[in-house]
Amino acid sequence: MAHLNKVFLLGNLTRDPERRTLPSGAALTDLRLAVTRKYRLQSGELKEETLFISVAVFGKGAETAAKYLQKGRPVLIEGRLRLEEWTNKDGQKQSRISVVAENFQLLGGGDRPPRTSEMGDAPADAARRTPAPESPGDLGEGDAAAAAPAEPPADEDNLPF
Repeated sequence: MAHLNKVFLLGNLTRDPERRTLPSGAALTDLRLAVTRKYRLQSGELKEETLFISVAVFGKGAETAAKYLQKGRPVLIEGRLRLEEWTNKDGQKQSRISVVAENFQLLGGGDRPPRTSEMGDAPADAARRTPAPESPGDLGEGDAAAAAPAEPPADEDNLPF
């Protein structure tokens, strides 16, 4: 049986990105994303639920996220789910599901044009993608270099969807 671990999230950042450097020297930026779902009950009442999701961005993408993202900005995240487990100070086991970003796209808002970032070595509009590392220790030397985000396509009518 095949397995797939892929998520797409569209939401707004609830705080400014928090960038840090791991002991390995790799960059890590933590994001907090609010994703809202609106729906109508059978009674006609409009309901809204908001999820707050932790997102980790590694390598070049981490540097780009820290530079261009800010609280309140809309962003599209493509990534995979990750289970984090730890023991709290009371000795109880804790866990949560978070997202490891593989790609992200800055969306409208503010005075900056939308931009895209890929986690690999290629520019954002390239067909090749490099998967995100399984863990921060899997980052290669090429992942630590900064990447400039690519400009959006010049001809928006020529989109593949």
